[in-house]
Amino acid sequence: MPPPEPVAALVRWFWIPQWRIAPGRVSRQQIIAFPACNLVVGPDGVELAGPTTRLSYRDLTGTGWVVGALLRPAAVPYFTADPAALRDVSRPLDLPELRSPVVAAMTAPVDPAQRPAAAVTAFADWLAATVGPPGADGLLANDLAELVDTDPRILRVEDVAARLHVSTRTVQRLARRHVGLPPLTMIRRRRLQEAAHLLRTDPGADLAGLAAQLGYADQAHLANEFRTVLGFTPSAYRRGSAPA
Repeated sequence: MPPPEPVAALVRWFWIPQWRIAPGRVSRQQIIAFPACNLVVGPDGVELAGPTTRLSYRDLTGTGWVVGALLRPAAVPYFTADPAALRDVSRPLDLPELRSPVVAAMTAPVDPAQRPAAAVTAFADWLAATVGPPGADGLLANDLAELVDTDPRILRVEDVAARLHVSTRTVQRLARRHVGLPPLTMIRRRRLQEAAHLLRTDPGADLAGLAAQLGYADQAHLANEFRTVLGFTPSAYRRGSAPA
């Protein structure tokens, strides 16, 4: 769900999975790497999930829900001074003043279809009142992430610096403080998304040519990144198959 306007500079989107798994069954959910932090509220507490760099999974059982906010870089320093320490891990946060209104919204005796919107409103109201509007550094970090995520011409850290009219050292500092990953890792992740998209839309694409087009040293580097982040090779992805 898109963020309400007052927190648009703090949250990219809200996400709300809900599940009901038959007794004795387990549903394994694959989680694809994403270079951002998530603030997640569940019935039992709040956690901050750091930026991910590899494929992972979560096993769901019983009945449940969570309400998550994919944080923009500007919001991250409020919750952690070192997002790099949270790579591929989560840590609990003692935020009952956030958990209580979100839980109340998700368990209210109303039409269940109305609960997600009410939960997002409660979540956003807390963020707006507690975190507040970002400063210049935070907004610049948002611009950095937006540029890397949306412009396929960005292949090097120097490209980011030139577009933002700052030094490469400033780009690295912003990424370290607001994302927790080096800017080159953010660029590689976007290139991987592009590669996956091109393989879906043009299954006949030459892999060596695709690797060169996206700035990989060679086809082997592209294949290695696919395996590390997605868990299978470009060829398997193109065939629509993956290991069990």
